Amino acid sequence: MPAKELVRPCMDCKDAEAILDTRKRHYCGECFKAFASHKVLMRMSKYKQMKKTIGQAPKLLLPLSLGVSSSVLLHILNGDIERQLAKTFVNIGYELNMIVVDPSTILTPDTKHDQVYEAVTKAFSKLTFTRLPLHSVFEYVPDMKEIIQEYAGPRYIDDESRSDEYRLTAFRAAISTATSKADLDSVLLTRLVAGYAKSLGCETVIWGDSDTRLAAKTLAGVAKGRGASLTWSVSDGMTPWGVAFDFPLRDLSKPELEQFKGVCKELSDIVIPDEPVSDNVLTKNLSIDELMMRYVRTQGEKYRGVMANVSRTANKLESTTGSDDALCPLCGGHVGNVKGNSGVTVANQSSDNYSSKFCYGCMRSRPEATC
Repeated sequence: MPAKELVRPCMDCKDAEAILDTRKRHYCGECFKAFASHKVLMRMSKYKQMKKTIGQAPKLLLPLSLGVSSSVLLHILNGDIERQLAKTFVNIGYELNMIVVDPSTILTPDTKHDQVYEAVTKAFSKLTFTRLPLHSVFEYVPDMKEIIQEYAGPRYIDDESRSDEYRLTAFRAAISTATSKADLDSVLLTRLVAGYAKSLGCETVIWGDSDTRLAAKTLAGVAKGRGASLTWSVSDGMTPWGVAFDFPLRDLSKPELEQFKGVCKELSDIVIPDEPVSDNVLTKNLSIDELMMRYVRTQGEKYRGVMANVSRTANKLESTTGSDDALCPLCGGHVGNVKGNSGVTVANQSSDNYSSKFCYGCMRSRPEATC
């Protein structure tokens, strides 16, 4: 009996009907998953090479938001680990740890997050998960309390008799604009992840940021005066805190990750979907990060190559500052001098004595900022 004629065969296997289109090619579900996984595993292969040189597997930390991107990355890495364990000669190449920062300590509590977190830990029962509140940043970055007090300035009163959770909530409540709140939350989240990674002895934090997300972060970082930190905030390399950042999903776009989720049944119940974009939200109520993400998502559909080049170009940046340059104690960015034409973000030289210690991006987001 002749085989069933395919209307539109997959361009890879030629044996199944194509259901997805990307990069001028069409794939069946299995071939598309293989295509996306290959992009990630090629970037992860360097850790297997590192194992051969140092004699032991490096520890990696994956911050998991339970969104599409980080969940797809977790699924791909877990699949690779299981395939390696099934072989006679195991060559995993790295030890994987997960951290989930409880969003209820940042945003409005959501029971859906608790349900998905439980589902994720059951689905990947062989992996190690740790869930931390945002105020744990005080525990893993011991000098953060002093940094925040100095950063907030003399008008901010810190009640040292209260809990860490209360003190952080009070500090965040003192931030007035949506952009400043989102900016400071991002800085605190990054510091918590980096601090926790160091406490575990992890060499690298692998972030689940797609090239869509990296492009938006690049544009937002420049707009917020944090251009100098692009050499590690969106690029693969060492950070000011002694732990490296890596972005294995930088060769895949957010729409491609959505496609991956659509053909992967295992992800159907363990991913929190993104909130739909509403056209009724006033622009003034959105942060710069949200605006840039919307812009990249809409324009990326039309000019994918242009948007992809944004993150690729940022990944080629190299810091021109020396080891003796002053670093912002809050975000780790360089504190430069505008008159010296250093090309790095600068602190606003005001009458406040503490202002010269922080970078321009952080000073713009402080409570009652006037710069």
